[in-house]
Amino acid sequence: MLVIGEIFAGLAALVHVYIWMLESVLWNRESTRRTFGVRSAEDGDTLRGMAYNQGFYNLFLALGAFAGLGLSWTADFRSAGIAVMLFACLCMVLAAVVLLTSNRLLTRAALVQGGFPTIAVVATVVGLLVS
Repeated sequence: MLVIGEIFAGLAALVHVYIWMLESVLWNRESTRRTFGVRSAEDGDTLRGMAYNQGFYNLFLALGAFAGLGLSWTADFRSAGIAVMLFACLCMVLAAVVLLTSNRLLTRAALVQGGFPTIAVVATVVGLLVS
């Protein structure tokens, strides 16, 4: 189960890197703004700073998950790595809950943001409990 947790933590990190790319690097593209429900270039310009900042939050969560994974694959730091990975994934899950509770129309986005990390957390906790 721990391996399944690690796989899904890696997938969650990749999703969050993708979100960072959209929000912080590709924001000015019409297709990106459309993905986030931004209706006009003017609205996109107004939201650019917020999207840039939010994108980096997503990148930092991804880096935390990747760092935890890297540490978990070493004998000396396995426990610390699992703890860091769980913390990063729990932050992703909680951010998805906040997104969902802020606007029910964002359910799909919350599932994209929170699906993989939720599976990672559950699989890792079950793996820790049965080992």
